[in-house]
Amino acid sequence: MEYAWLGSSYGRGVVRPATPHKQVVPGISMSMTENRDMSGIPPSAPPWLAVLARRNREHAYLAASLVRWIILGSVSGGLAGLSGWVFLTVLDRITDFRLEHDRMYFMLPVAGLILGGMYHFFGGRAKGGSPLLIEQIHEPTEWLPRRMAPMILLGTWASQLFGASVGREGTALQMSGGLTDTFARLIRLKPDDRRTLLIAALAGGFGAVFGVPVAGAVFALEVQSLGRVRYEAIVPALSASIVGDLIVRGLGYHHALRVPLDPRIDTWLILKLLLGGVAFGLAGAAFIELTEGLKSATARFIRFPPLRTFLGGLALVGLTAWVGHDYLGMSLGIIDRALAGDRLSFAVFALKILFAAISIGTLFPGGEVTPLFAIGATLGVALATPLNIEPSLLAGLGFVAVFAGASNTPLACTILGIEIFGGGAAVPFAVVCVVAFVFSGHRSIYPTQRVAITKTGRNLEHRPRIHGWHSRPE
Repeated sequence: MEYAWLGSSYGRGVVRPATPHKQVVPGISMSMTENRDMSGIPPSAPPWLAVLARRNREHAYLAASLVRWIILGSVSGGLAGLSGWVFLTVLDRITDFRLEHDRMYFMLPVAGLILGGMYHFFGGRAKGGSPLLIEQIHEPTEWLPRRMAPMILLGTWASQLFGASVGREGTALQMSGGLTDTFARLIRLKPDDRRTLLIAALAGGFGAVFGVPVAGAVFALEVQSLGRVRYEAIVPALSASIVGDLIVRGLGYHHALRVPLDPRIDTWLILKLLLGGVAFGLAGAAFIELTEGLKSATARFIRFPPLRTFLGGLALVGLTAWVGHDYLGMSLGIIDRALAGDRLSFAVFALKILFAAISIGTLFPGGEVTPLFAIGATLGVALATPLNIEPSLLAGLGFVAVFAGASNTPLACTILGIEIFGGGAAVPFAVVCVVAFVFSGHRSIYPTQRVAITKTGRNLEHRPRIHGWHSRPE
């Protein structure tokens, strides 16, 4: 049987049976292959020799592509790791400083006005944030602005210094994406290759900032489209995520260690986890709807964006004076208490959603993921009593499941849970992440995420939009 090599980019080329009496070789006309195949083997040669030569050519293509994408992915991971280490190191010191000076939050309105003004007057396309990065993966038509990385870095540091309830992931993705795209511009990558390298940038940023290289790679492959995993980028994504994580660790940054979860799994536990997964999915949907509502309402009534951030800061000051400091920043103290199994009421969960929605909905720079970790952990520990599940177990499951529902990345979040809490709870993590993914509906914290296939499993001609600010179906 004749074989033809189709394509040369990693993940796109396959070996398929060629049409009889017809050879398909890119860049070679039919007249050139009438009497001699692409391997230079004469027609009189034994058939096995011709097949072996063609397969060697195929493997040469694969090897060259593999090496190329490992190198490019490693460069992206290096940029993500170095920038992530700087970001995390300074962020820890900023957080410690704020905790030692508990009145810093009074400056939130002023900080909001300055940060809002910075993005309004100087941000340009960088205001698009992580959604702009994902949009360029779908349609690589414009380079990411060079100012994206420094602006989100400084903006997140300032937000955390004064206590806005934002996270780290958005910052890591935008820094990694912005720096990687600048590199892609320097080496003049073609649009398809640039798309692949931007996926690697997502992986490098996520893996480096959370210390989860495998989850980082899967997250990058999964996050752009609901229902589609981009396997064509698996080599550079994994390379970037591993290199980014190795650099952060190698430079001396140590991620917080978590107590491994190793529950006794039985049918009754799985049934209760189904209910927990529903709650986590609805919590993710509630966060998106509340944040979207605040964005829409403030945009409708307040035309000057810096004023929205100023008023958001005022609201946070009032809430903090009323309920305390626990909900400011990333709320790492609350997360630690929940994962330790401390009993927390539903009010803690509700207040954390409120603080995070106000901060992100009024445009404070930063990410959504760490607040979602806190929301999930506090909801999990609050549900432990009615569901009769060990509090630390349900807190750990909620830690990742709310994010799974809000981002539509159940595979990545299952692996995230395993990398953080160990493989003993792999089945519970899979159950709650998948159920949360289903029950969050067609919503996402990444509004440019597209719908490749609906959550009902049907590939419809008129697919629903992703709810979450503005989005288009794929």
